[in-house]
Amino acid sequence: MNEFKVLNRIQDFRDLRDLSEEELNLLAQDIREYIIDVTSKNGGHIGPSLGVVELTIALLRTFDPEIDRIIWDIGHQAYSYKILTGRKEQFKTIRQYGGISGFLKIKESPYDHFGAGHSSTSISAALGMRVAKDLLNREGYTIAVIGDGAMTAGQAFEGLNHAGWLDPSKFIVVLNDNQMSISPNVGAIYSYFNKIITNEVYQRSRQKLKDVLKVVFGESGAKFARKLEEYAKGLFTPGVIFEELGFTYVGTIDGHSISDLEQTLNNVKKMRGPILVHVITQKGKGYKPAEENPTPFHGISPFDKITGVPIKKSKEKPSWSKAFGEALIELAEKDDRIIAITPAMREGSGLTEFSERFPDRFFDVGIAEQHAATFAAALSKEGMKPVASFYSTFLQRAYDQVIHDIAIQGLPVVLAIDRAGIVGEDGPTHHGVFDISFLRSIPDIVISAPKDWQELRDLLYTGINSGRIFAIRYPRGTVSGDREDSFNEIKIGSWEIISEGRDIAVLAVGKYVQRAVQVKELLKKYGYNVTVVNARFIRPMDEGMLDEILRSHKYVVTMEDGSLNGGFGSAVGEFILDNLYTNLLLRFGIPDRFIGHGKIELLEKDLGLLPEQMAEKIKMFVSQKSYKVVG
Repeated sequence: MNEFKVLNRIQDFRDLRDLSEEELNLLAQDIREYIIDVTSKNGGHIGPSLGVVELTIALLRTFDPEIDRIIWDIGHQAYSYKILTGRKEQFKTIRQYGGISGFLKIKESPYDHFGAGHSSTSISAALGMRVAKDLLNREGYTIAVIGDGAMTAGQAFEGLNHAGWLDPSKFIVVLNDNQMSISPNVGAIYSYFNKIITNEVYQRSRQKLKDVLKVVFGESGAKFARKLEEYAKGLFTPGVIFEELGFTYVGTIDGHSISDLEQTLNNVKKMRGPILVHVITQKGKGYKPAEENPTPFHGISPFDKITGVPIKKSKEKPSWSKAFGEALIELAEKDDRIIAITPAMREGSGLTEFSERFPDRFFDVGIAEQHAATFAAALSKEGMKPVASFYSTFLQRAYDQVIHDIAIQGLPVVLAIDRAGIVGEDGPTHHGVFDISFLRSIPDIVISAPKDWQELRDLLYTGINSGRIFAIRYPRGTVSGDREDSFNEIKIGSWEIISEGRDIAVLAVGKYVQRAVQVKELLKKYGYNVTVVNARFIRPMDEGMLDEILRSHKYVVTMEDGSLNGGFGSAVGEFILDNLYTNLLLRFGIPDRFIGHGKIELLEKDLGLLPEQMAEKIKMFVSQKSYKVVG
């Protein structure tokens, strides 16, 4: 490791308790330097983690993760927590193939008390653990650390509402406010007021007054005292909403002062009932490029440590996301009924320029995928043409709304599904491998996947004007193929023959069409003549073409970047069985397990999805003489 001033002496959180205030501040500098150094090589969520270094130190000095439960929302802000809970050396491998995860993971460490890759689950998880501890008479606090962005999601408020109703003690929510989306008031009056409300004498007097009023006047007296207290605190603090939900609000606290944080947390430990501690931090703290431009540093690829500029391979073509955004702008220029919707993924989904060009027709609804889907349905009902852009992994959260609010009511909505397939270093919580399976069972839905840039444009044009619920899934990375200046309507349910052969038929979905062409060339060396089909519509399938293929080819191969369970290959297998064909079927896709993290090519190699691997398996497959479905 580098010659750090203090970090080299620290093995885990136990060593924090003997450090002086000066040493703690030096440790915070060391941790920031270490995070910047590692993420500059590996990429990762640098901004959120740099903002909570002091908070992490204070939490681990105040609470004992052996018995207390510290639940970090999402976990991409927990890099310093990983470093201080026994993974200092392993941190160099974060997000790398075979290394530690970029998120918290129960199987990785006993101190990762709850894993998550999607936001806003921490309060519910912490409350569940609090109730379990109470029922089992176990010691310890439960603490949820949640960002202000995550507070925009409904589940966070569901957890707050339930906790306020249960009124548990030793239950603390730490609101890490780094985007100023909740009142940013920080100053002497707030610090002074916080010291008063966390003071043990104040809390003891407050509770005694409530108890006396309850004895004399019953529940109505206790409720009156609480309302009076809420009113007084509402004049000075931004926490009235949390008070109304049944929490005692404590804030705001300077999230970069370890001593203030410790004093507050130690006082809070003595308070009864659920507590919300409002902490103000700076995203990217201690690294000037991240402080000045926090959005790209929320999650970033490897970058130059000095300048902060991402190290990217030169490429002439845009990403699939950017290609989608550009096409949507072109269509929106000609049709003022087109609306773009995203759940807090404006930049990632390629919609930044759209939001600037059409601010009245762009809606970032926050981390609220369920709301995004129902909002789109209602826009459609009134005659608009909504295009709701989701990462595949986040669309899972809106599944009920897609069925109940869009599909059952027959409302035309385009679902632009970004990051479909294996996505790389973010791992199993972010791989977009389930969307085909969970969408395919929905009646009347259209599910499509473009093979290249122009087909993405054409499918978007077709979907917007189809009058149907229309899903378009596309992968992470650089778009393949070229584009034209026009848009063309594609007949829904139609497939495209890329090359014709007689021995083996390969039906490929999305980016795997290009891979199927590579496999065809490899198989040609073995003397096999291969038909390659662009199965651009997963649902409805081109049953006419499929029937012809099954009649003329004994061997059928499917390729997809989604789960084999319930995926495109399953649909082809069902058609074969339902119609009493006797073809031999081989399926390539994601097997029935969660896939780890690492570079996409390494993961695909593990899964046997590289062209050479698939060609070899197909060669072995066609040598079989008895019928069987292989996958």
